[in-house]
Amino acid sequence: MSAGEPPSTTAVAPAPSADARKTDVKVRYQQYRDERDLATVMDLVDNELSEPYSIFTYRYFLHNWPQLAFLAYDGDHCFGTVVCKMDVHREQMLRGYLAMLVVEKPYRSLGTGTELVKLSIAEMIKGQCEEVVLEAEVTNSGALALYQNLGFIRDKRLHRYYLNGVDAFRLKLLLPLTQQQQDEIAARELETMSISNGGNDAAAEPTGAGNTQVEQQRVRALDESSQSAREHTSEGQSQQGSQSQRDADSSLLQKFNALRT
Repeated sequence: MSAGEPPSTTAVAPAPSADARKTDVKVRYQQYRDERDLATVMDLVDNELSEPYSIFTYRYFLHNWPQLAFLAYDGDHCFGTVVCKMDVHREQMLRGYLAMLVVEKPYRSLGTGTELVKLSIAEMIKGQCEEVVLEAEVTNSGALALYQNLGFIRDKRLHRYYLNGVDAFRLKLLLPLTQQQQDEIAARELETMSISNGGNDAAAEPTGAGNTQVEQQRVRALDESSQSAREHTSEGQSQQGSQSQRDADSSLLQKFNALRT
């Protein structure tokens, strides 16, 4: 859309009857483009979700993180969408957030919701997110099952989280880490250990011995991090610095998809 052009006012095509469950559909997935898709996303979410959102909320997500939003089509009819964001959490790590996921009822037996979430998570992995979080109604058994099958775990229960008074579960998914991310986590843990020890260990050791101890601590920190928080990170991740970023992204996505199967 060129500068100054008003937002598209195209509405979503009429949905098929709710009685007609779709079983033979060739689904086409499309990444969010610009405000040409805004009305489509808004109508889908407003018709299906219990929480009302203003146009400013939609634009906050879609203008800042358009690469994380996807739409699902049956021909020219858009019947599903996902809207997300990613930002720094606690000044230490990149965290993805799944804000909205909608699939119209006749299409809910096709696995479209799962595929939409996977597409967004793939983009989060490319952006080097370490985890993804979301909230889901405790009464929404279908959504909870979908996220559980993708590897999300229940982090906490939020009482009366929604405007309708229903509680929510906050769900979390830990993502495969690049070597750089693992090194950064180990460095943070070593810094915490150093502060708690008052730096005495480093002062008491000769330079060579100190480097050896730091390396041993780093290895232990990586092992503990992998065991406690990254159990689903695949082994054998390439550590060759000469690999291109595209190869690294592809490897991480393959590991993520392998974990889901």
